[in-house]
Amino acid sequence: MSSSSAVLRSAPHRQIQLDQSQLHFRVATTRAASHLRAPPWARHFPWRKAQHRLAERMPLKGHLASCSALVIKFDFLRRNLPSLSFGSHLLSYSAMANGKDLTVSFGEMLIDFVPTVSGVSLAEAPGFIKAPGGAPANVAIAVARLGGRAAFVGKLGDDEFGRMLAGILRANGVDDAGVLFDTGARTALAFVTLRTDGEREFMFYRNPSADMLLTEAELNLDVIKSAAVFHYGSISLITEPCRSAHLKAMEVAREAGALLSYDPNLRLPLWPSPESAREQILSIWDQADIIKVSDVELEFLTGTDSVEDDVVLTLWRPAFKLLLVTLGEKGCKYYTKVHALRIALLYYRFGSKIHGFQIHCSSDFQFRASKIPQKGSLDGFAVDTVDTTGAGDAFVGALLRKLVDDPSVLQSEEKLREVLKFSNACGAITTTKKGAIPALPNEAEALELLKRD
Repeated sequence: MSSSSAVLRSAPHRQIQLDQSQLHFRVATTRAASHLRAPPWARHFPWRKAQHRLAERMPLKGHLASCSALVIKFDFLRRNLPSLSFGSHLLSYSAMANGKDLTVSFGEMLIDFVPTVSGVSLAEAPGFIKAPGGAPANVAIAVARLGGRAAFVGKLGDDEFGRMLAGILRANGVDDAGVLFDTGARTALAFVTLRTDGEREFMFYRNPSADMLLTEAELNLDVIKSAAVFHYGSISLITEPCRSAHLKAMEVAREAGALLSYDPNLRLPLWPSPESAREQILSIWDQADIIKVSDVELEFLTGTDSVEDDVVLTLWRPAFKLLLVTLGEKGCKYYTKVHALRIALLYYRFGSKIHGFQIHCSSDFQFRASKIPQKGSLDGFAVDTVDTTGAGDAFVGALLRKLVDDPSVLQSEEKLREVLKFSNACGAITTTKKGAIPALPNEAEALELLKRD
């Protein structure tokens, strides 16, 4: 580090002010306070040659008065750092820091039967188009169709429909090593009524279906541990044993360093009651890094028919990286706060003893008050809507595809807005055809719509 980029004072308790490109650091020697409790996310920082011992959020003064900092004490496992009285290490933290680029979707895959005519009841429909679907599977195929690496973990019936669905995963470039087949239960079916505006109503056949019978012991943990992003919905929370398998898969993915992506994908007819659905959907709410809800799901979870910020923020949690509300043809709203930051570790060496420091880093986003995220919105695209099935899954798949490719999306509002515009385009294109998976776009189709905008 050059002398122009930092000022080192001789007194050990003085502060160091450092300005470097667009990063701002406020550094001071730490207190010896072993009783302090580390925040739950601290264990995920990939500290090199160091073991995190404690961290505490505390305010900073001066030009970073509205920000927060970390007080960190380290026990170094090795003493082979540079033999300098003062030095620094610039570390990079993100869920993809380990080089993983796989998106793993967990949950259900089924057959949607879509009427050939819109605006009629199931009984009045003259015929149905057979379309593969299931929100988590849709997301996996959306990622793969956009050029990303994806895998699906779930259970299908050992029947013609189940074998067909597994073949569709493979045909679309999705790894099916996490797929199992149940000889005692059938693949789930859903009959979908299309209203004249393209919106849907569902009738399900799954009592029980194979996806509901997945157990913890059957999970392919190697696939889950390989995830850069682990994506899931809420349908797998409805009954045992799948609920326990779902919770175990989340735990394994988190421990392996994956980002957790959650789209509740509310399907009320599958739940015992609305109260049960709300309780179970929110039971894992705080564990996610990224959550996407529709405007309908927002109303269900909050009890308020509004998409205003004060309503959305009742669902915000300080540990979230991104909360999204999709608004159909009107686009989406986003709420975010930087968590994946470049961390500069600065230290003094007094003899053989290394002293830790108080550190603050920020990039393009600036920390606001701890409970108020950065927020914004993007308009949707005007298209001729035929069937909205899978539009939200296309949106999520596009987001995850871009996020795995460039983790700094969560650090730059400009990049985030570009990605969300791309995601809106993918969702819009999906509504122009019947069925979910057949309608998911490739990147060229999405870019063509963006050019026309």
